[in-house]
Amino acid sequence: QVQLVESGGGLVQAGGSLRLSCAASGIIASINRMGWYRQAPGKQRELVAYITSGGNTVYVDSVKGRFTISRDNAKNTVYLQMNTLKPEDTAVYYCNAVFSPLNWGQGTQVTVSS
Repeated sequence: QVQLVESGGGLVQAGGSLRLSCAASGIIASINRMGWYRQAPGKQRELVAYITSGGNTVYVDSVKGRFTISRDNAKNTVYLQMNTLKPEDTAVYYCNAVFSPLNWGQGTQVTVSS
């Protein structure tokens, strides 16, 4: 089965930026909706953005205008550009298919200091 490896997280001050990458070991072009999720301590995992195979994007209200999801099917990679980060964005970030999820990767920690 396709394995997912997230990277690009780190510690950043409020207002800063990070770019997350999600590299898949297999072909993701056939997966219609690829999404980025996050899970903050003590909270449930939430879907923050997804992108369709046609390039349409959807964002949760809390990240609209700040985050941009993109995908490169030739590289089997999904990206999440995060700008104007806030402390409430602190979480472990994961990528996965929105429908029929694959095995979850380890995620990448994003910590935003105030």
